Amino acid sequence: MRLKDKVAVVTGGASGLGEAVVRDFAAQGARVAIFDLNADRGAGIVADLGSDRVSFHAVDVTDEASVTRALDEVVAAHGAVHVCVNCAGVADPGKILDRDGNANPLSSFERVVRINLIGTYNVMSQCAARMALNPPEDGEERGVIVNTSSGAAYEGQIGQPAYASSKNGVIGLNLPSARELGRHGIRVNAIAPGLFLTPMAASLGEKVIAALTDRIESPKRLGRPEEFAHCCRFLVENAYINGETIRLDAATRLTAK
Repeated sequence: MRLKDKVAVVTGGASGLGEAVVRDFAAQGARVAIFDLNADRGAGIVADLGSDRVSFHAVDVTDEASVTRALDEVVAAHGAVHVCVNCAGVADPGKILDRDGNANPLSSFERVVRINLIGTYNVMSQCAARMALNPPEDGEERGVIVNTSSGAAYEGQIGQPAYASSKNGVIGLNLPSARELGRHGIRVNAIAPGLFLTPMAASLGEKVIAALTDRIESPKRLGRPEEFAHCCRFLVENAYINGETIRLDAATRLTAK
């Protein structure tokens, strides 16, 4: 699918990997709707890129009504939704047992899964319903969905049971979704990024970044957000990739801790 003049929704688009996708897609001529809770950062991106190209919508991805309202605004303004990229997520650490051997509260596990997995499903399913109404491009495509998994989905570390299982669930969405939505001309893929230089990673300090970089195979550096955005664009533009997860991690395999 060509991005020029298409309408894209990017969750978590006010920072990090999501912001890189917003900027990349806008540069390709797409109109991009940021779904995020950080209104200040969202407004700054809109001011930077122009309100004719980018819009901000305060959205809680776990709330069905919040997503419905925002998508209605996007369709009212632009007439359609063609692309959905889900980057919204949290990486709250939490072991199964605390230091005293007691089970950690279920609420901490549930929060991560609710945002990372249920929130992804909430947005992609509602976008798919609107994509199915689009006229097909080149006789076949009506929409493209790209979800964000993680290298932790394959090699989850100690303290990541919630994060790893939520991101593994994102991978599990791929094939059944691609099989079902293919008849509507909608493709579904995912990216499993490794260690990337996002604002969250940068805040950890030089020593921590150096330790993280030491785990990376080649190239020996943290990934750049624009490389993630480029991969998203590739998945949108290549009509023959469907139901797949791309590991974008410089051959990195996470250790136990």
